[in-house]
Amino acid sequence: MSFLKFNKAELVNLSYSLKREIICANKTGAYCNTSIVTCNTRRYHGLLAVTLDRFGGDKYLLLSSVDESFIVDSKQFNLGIHCYGDIYDPRGHKYVVDFDADPVPSITYKVGEIVFRKTLLLMPDSDRILIKYEMLSTPADVTVRLKPFLAFRNIHALTGCNDQACTDYSPVKDGASFRMYNGFPDLVLQTSKACTYHHEPCWYNGITYSDEYRRGFDCREDLFVPGYFEGVMKAGDLIVFSASLHEENPSSFVKLFNSTYKAIPPVGGLRDQLRHWADIFICNHNGRKKITAGFSWMYTGLLRETLIALPGLTLHANGDSAAFEEVLDNLIADEQERLFRRTTQVEAPLYMASILQEYIDFGADPAAVWKKYGKVIKGIIASYLPGHRQEVTMHPNGLLWAQMDRMALSWMNAYIGDNPVTERAGYQIETNSLWYNSICFALEMESRFGGDKAFVAEWTVIRDLTKANFQPVFWNAAMGRPADYVDASGQNMDVRPNQLIAIWVKYSPLDEELHPAVFRSVSGELETSRGIRTLSPRDPKYKGVYEGSQVDRDLAYHQGSTRTFLLEYYVAAGFRLQGERFAKKAEWLCEGLFQDLGKHGVGAFSELYDGDPPQEPHGAIASALSTAALLTVADLIDKYGKEESK
Repeated sequence: MSFLKFNKAELVNLSYSLKREIICANKTGAYCNTSIVTCNTRRYHGLLAVTLDRFGGDKYLLLSSVDESFIVDSKQFNLGIHCYGDIYDPRGHKYVVDFDADPVPSITYKVGEIVFRKTLLLMPDSDRILIKYEMLSTPADVTVRLKPFLAFRNIHALTGCNDQACTDYSPVKDGASFRMYNGFPDLVLQTSKACTYHHEPCWYNGITYSDEYRRGFDCREDLFVPGYFEGVMKAGDLIVFSASLHEENPSSFVKLFNSTYKAIPPVGGLRDQLRHWADIFICNHNGRKKITAGFSWMYTGLLRETLIALPGLTLHANGDSAAFEEVLDNLIADEQERLFRRTTQVEAPLYMASILQEYIDFGADPAAVWKKYGKVIKGIIASYLPGHRQEVTMHPNGLLWAQMDRMALSWMNAYIGDNPVTERAGYQIETNSLWYNSICFALEMESRFGGDKAFVAEWTVIRDLTKANFQPVFWNAAMGRPADYVDASGQNMDVRPNQLIAIWVKYSPLDEELHPAVFRSVSGELETSRGIRTLSPRDPKYKGVYEGSQVDRDLAYHQGSTRTFLLEYYVAAGFRLQGERFAKKAEWLCEGLFQDLGKHGVGAFSELYDGDPPQEPHGAIASALSTAALLTVADLIDKYGKEESK
């Protein structure tokens, strides 16, 4: 696909190419992530990072990079590239002539008459990467050297030269095995074509990650190079280099690479690209399906991100109801504390009702859904009654009050030091909208499929109390829109997207005639061609560019930067209010995001954008929430398009 290809002029321009990243991930939780010229610019970058249960399930970077070199007539040409301070050495990007990421990253180099291609293939179901090197043309035999850079560290950390590292190796068939520190697995490096391993241990000091430097983080580390592999290639030759946690059979490498490559489903369009990422985000580590929130630094199995993204990544991606339930069941088993007792994500458990409503709308048997998940829903809403949670509780007016000293108890949870940027203590509009919807869903389902009359009687009173007080507390008639939250000082009238939840939930606590005013508020001040802003540009707190130091970025994170995942709520509300007339607008809202697939994470959907033009992408280069929202929006467009054609 065109957005997955780059030309020579783009590739040799480091200010362009270093901002564009390769990202590959698999079902085991492993990933490969670097720039399109394979110069690492983040601490998270590397060719093989794996999930290690022995270290608490965190991800650890084992193989940082491999530098390739040619030796021709005693002259050495280095294809690698590293940054040391403000110096790049070697400068192998100058030999790059082509890059293609469809279906996997492939980079072509030209050195004089020598044309050489490498292709990166992360194995889909094992902690292993294969790199195929092809000598496409050469007038004479070429000596090729492959020099691995080892890290053996947590992806969030940096390492340095130290005397605790084991710099020795163990010989294996056509390769060598390394274990730099006790407790780590072996990293086994092998080649399909007989190459000689030369052990020349050396530390490369002061490697600098430019993105970390730009953002004000620690940015320099030392990487260990144990030696190099060397072989001779002629025109038409190929070598498959394997990095694995186990010794493998080198004679199988070429066949395995080719068969795995051929099995990759073709990407014929944008919907296929979304489905491709939906599949990647559903990790199956140790046979337990969970959702990874994003790559490369976001975690797997997070409560809020899983609940919000789950319908999009399963039901709207390919109608996979079995995966929907399996992921949900694992989440419920793992998140008992947050679901029923305490969490700083006060609104997150209340999304449970919303996704079950969506599951039923998608065709699930409501009686079976309630039989399986009714106890969970009833337990969640009961946990918000007085005396259960410290961080949030129901007040006598039926509304939820969330407050803990210097704690951000909503999804807008950026901090500067120990202080939240957007604390939003009090009655939050999205939390109370989800609360009302959850109660209504529980009452509907229990009345139809349960037999607990006492539950229905008790919660009918609470439902009516919540409905009676929601609108008087939140609605500001003078401004014609609701408050974002209400605290002891009164209504906070910041224009934020949280009000969308009040008109997105199936059971809205706002009178229906007020829904258009809410939609106009968002449309007029928050809508952009790259998602929905987190704060109106008219607000003095607005920060339209997500750049600079950590403080600068935290100030912009929920104070103006856009979020793609909010499009799901916005588009759903637009279709409810305007019907098929909203289809063109919905398509336009997605077009810009699709146009940007050649930026940031190549082929992936970014977490956020600047609120101000030209609205560059930022945050996680591949976001589960963004991908899920776009899949859901695509289904909404299809649905209303069909209605229009009737």
